[in-house]
Amino acid sequence: MPYYEHTFIARPDLTPQQAQALAEELAKLVEERGGRIAKNEYWGLRTLAYRIKKHRKGHYLHLRMDAPKDLVREIEERERFNEDILRFLTVKVAALSEEPSPILAGRGGREERRR
Repeated sequence: MPYYEHTFIARPDLTPQQAQALAEELAKLVEERGGRIAKNEYWGLRTLAYRIKKHRKGHYLHLRMDAPKDLVREIEERERFNEDILRFLTVKVAALSEEPSPILAGRGGREERRR
């Protein structure tokens, strides 16, 4: 099966637990349909570069998965009609990395620099 990285932005008025529940719901769907989630990351509430549906911030979530392309299409179709999700992007990659994403890896560097 092909490998994908899927990132989506949830509404800022959701709690972090509700935003992570959205990602867990997608992960459950992937695993039910024979796919595999390699990594599920919550990047936090971040400022958007421009307003999306009158929101200035959003909860960023990132999934790395091994799934058939039909399943990816179904996930994107569900997200188009989900009012809690502002934007999403799915990218096909050559291999799944087990390392933390650059967003999370950058956080560790900042904390170390402050000390």
